[in-house]
Amino acid sequence: MPGINLNFINQSNDANNSQILIFQKNVATSVDELAVAWKVITNCGPGWRHPFTFSDEFYAGASDSWGNYSPQMRAMPGQVFSVANTTSGDALQLTSESPDKNEIAILNSLQTGAINANIFMDGSLLATKTGVSPGQKAVFQFKPTIWIGAVSQVEEGQVINSAIVESVNTEISLLGLKSADIVMTGGGPGPSSTPFVFTLQNVVYA
Repeated sequence: MPGINLNFINQSNDANNSQILIFQKNVATSVDELAVAWKVITNCGPGWRHPFTFSDEFYAGASDSWGNYSPQMRAMPGQVFSVANTTSGDALQLTSESPDKNEIAILNSLQTGAINANIFMDGSLLATKTGVSPGQKAVFQFKPTIWIGAVSQVEEGQVINSAIVESVNTEISLLGLKSADIVMTGGGPGPSSTPFVFTLQNVVYA
C-alpha cells in the first residue's frame, strides 16, 4: 500500500530543541516490553515541518547469537516465520499460518542459541524481542496508532528507556487516513511553559 502521508509541523514555543519521538507498541503481549524508537525527528525548529510516511507493510527479520543478521522478509498478519539451521547456515523462512490472524510470529527453531526477532516498517526497526530461546517464539501485533512525544537523548532504531516511554502519553489513531498534519503546540521557556500538545489537522480520509 502507498501508506499514509503525515506531516509533522512544529507550531510550539519549544526553547529546548526537543526531539520528537514516534513509536508503536506491540499489543500482542501483556508484558510491558520496551518499545523501539521507530522515528526520531531532530532539529525541527518552530515553524518547520517534517514529512514522513506511515505504512502497514511489515517486514520480519532476525539475528542469531553468532552476530548474523537475516534479510528482511515481507510479513503479513497471520504469518509465522522460523529461524532454522539449514545445510547452508541459519535461515529465516515463512513456515505456517498463525491461529491469530492479527499476529506475526517469529519462532526460534534452532537446536542451540537464542535469536533476536525484529519487525521493520519503511526500512526502520519498529519492534524487537531479544533473547528468544530455542523452541520459543516472539509474537507481534500492532494497532493503526502511533505514540508521539517530545523527548531528549533518544536514538532512532534503539530500544527506548522505560521512563521515556511512560512520559509519552499521546496516542494518535491513523485508522482510515490518507494524509494528515500532526501539529505540535505548547512549550515555552520559564514558569509560563505549557505541556506540548499534538493534534491532527487537515485530515484526508482514504
